Amino acid sequence: MPQQPSKTQSTVRYDRYKAIIDFAVDALSFRVEDVQLACVSERASFVTRVVNELATDGWIVREGDGTSDSYRWNNDKGTFPANRWLDDKIFGRQIKESPEQQRPREKLLADGAASLTNAELLAILIRSGRPGESALAGGEKVAKEFHDRLHDLASAGRAQLKDITIAVEKTAYCQILAGIELGRRVSLEISDAAPQQITSTAQAMAFCRKEFARLAIDARQEEFHIVTLDTKNQVVNTHLVTKGTLDASLVHPREVFRPAIRDAASRVILVHNHPSGDCTPSREDHAVTRRLEAAGEILGIEVLDHIIVGGESAVSIREA
Repeated sequence: MPQQPSKTQSTVRYDRYKAIIDFAVDALSFRVEDVQLACVSERASFVTRVVNELATDGWIVREGDGTSDSYRWNNDKGTFPANRWLDDKIFGRQIKESPEQQRPREKLLADGAASLTNAELLAILIRSGRPGESALAGGEKVAKEFHDRLHDLASAGRAQLKDITIAVEKTAYCQILAGIELGRRVSLEISDAAPQQITSTAQAMAFCRKEFARLAIDARQEEFHIVTLDTKNQVVNTHLVTKGTLDASLVHPREVFRPAIRDAASRVILVHNHPSGDCTPSREDHAVTRRLEAAGEILGIEVLDHIIVGGESAVSIREA
């Protein structure tokens, strides 16, 4: 005799809900005790919970003096759609119970990642939900919270996302941040594939804010870098020269221009960070700039600018 397929947890839960709903919809009014007696095989606490959910959704209204409360159906809301309510309550937010063509992973495979909403992309990263909250429900909550400031998601802490949805546990949080960082790196490589031309101070600062974002935000000590450019002012490469407090003894012209000569650069941009976040140039910054400009004139390599990055800002010494 063939073995009957076992019911899923959602199906079992659906049957438990339906037994309570079937009794309630046949009554004009009822008490919780009445439902508990009718569903004697069900836990009293579960019956109470289902009745409270109906009340929370506005389908039933409590009436009584508080000692023997009863409930009646809320006719002002219309006829109670029992089957739809049950489907939404049990299956509506469960990815595995939804039609295959509507599941985020299947949609991605069929139509590509670009066809997915932010909520669906987040659901794939969350991967699996928690009791009471599916991955898709969690993705919808996070997408709604960050719908007009998606860039802030990268800096959201684990506790912040956990407050938004219980679906974001430690693993889901790591997967979301890893997805964001991988996307950032792919985006950088795509943008770096095309030649970047720097012909103004504004472009120099924009390039340095992007290229040296880690240096501006995370570095705990000063670092001195150079950006080498060709005859068309297109970026050739970037090089770390030294780490430590910026002074003339550490930033020697020989160390600065060696990689520039190796790149056959026509021009360079000097870059260093202020870990404090205050990008105001110091006297030493100006002195180092003048010294390197003089050395560059001798070598025939022009110093286009010296950009200081720190925090969310950048300053051009030439413009200052």
